[in-house]
Amino acid sequence: MLANAPGFTGNTLDRADRVRHEPALLEAALADAEARLLVLDGLDPVLDEAGRLTWTNLSEASGELLFLGHEAGVPRFVSTFADDVSVPTGRSPAMFALLDRFAAPDAANYAAARSLVFWHGRHRFCANCGSPTRITHAGWGRHCPHCGAEHFPRVEPVVIMLAERGDQVLLGRQPSWPPGRYSALAGFLEVGEAIEEAVRRETFEEAGIRLGAVRYIASQPWPFPSSLMVACVGEALDADIRIDANELEDARWFTRDEVGMALARDPAAPFLGPPAYAIAHTLLTAWYEGN
Repeated sequence: MLANAPGFTGNTLDRADRVRHEPALLEAALADAEARLLVLDGLDPVLDEAGRLTWTNLSEASGELLFLGHEAGVPRFVSTFADDVSVPTGRSPAMFALLDRFAAPDAANYAAARSLVFWHGRHRFCANCGSPTRITHAGWGRHCPHCGAEHFPRVEPVVIMLAERGDQVLLGRQPSWPPGRYSALAGFLEVGEAIEEAVRRETFEEAGIRLGAVRYIASQPWPFPSSLMVACVGEALDADIRIDANELEDARWFTRDEVGMALARDPAAPFLGPPAYAIAHTLLTAWYEGN
């Protein structure tokens, strides 16, 4: 077991799958006087001083209600955007500051809600025939009345990896990151590709390093908008870095001691490590500790 769990994991909601398939159970949840609605500012969470999510009455919903699950027996919902409101794209500048304030379980619950709301906002029309769709399965699906197609939320798998060579690890940086930050390489899994194959391909494409054996470390839901980060470590077969300038600004080998300094936020560290909520931090910590 990893010493530090990835951010956005540890969901405390019972997703109560039966509610998605039995209309009477959904009606009971909607009629429950204790039922609560997640408060969002656009797609951003509204946190209290303790970093906890804010909940309100279902009557405050601006769109259709989506069932998130039960927590301590209390039904929890989130609302879609109204039909005439466009779904925000990307992350707002305020979101980055909020990520460091989250209470851990609430971050996981928010991740599910955000991804679900975003998905509904982007799938109002059928991908098969273009007709308007309607919400089904208590908010976990959409149905096209015209052609009968069923649509369900999907995640986009992303591999994120370290290449190791003895007591060194390969990290890269993108030009948009804060000065001095280095982190794990990453890229989307492509169709017809295994996780290990994607790890090897992305590492070679971005840094020119070929990998041998690949081992899985951990995964993380990443709700921007709905990725699943799959963290791995691969054995480097060579050390000659050749970066793709379209992907990276720089890539370097760092020693275990240097990684330890960065994780400890030592001012003398040769690089700034990834933030604690990112699975890259979990991955780097696991490598540093030899897990």
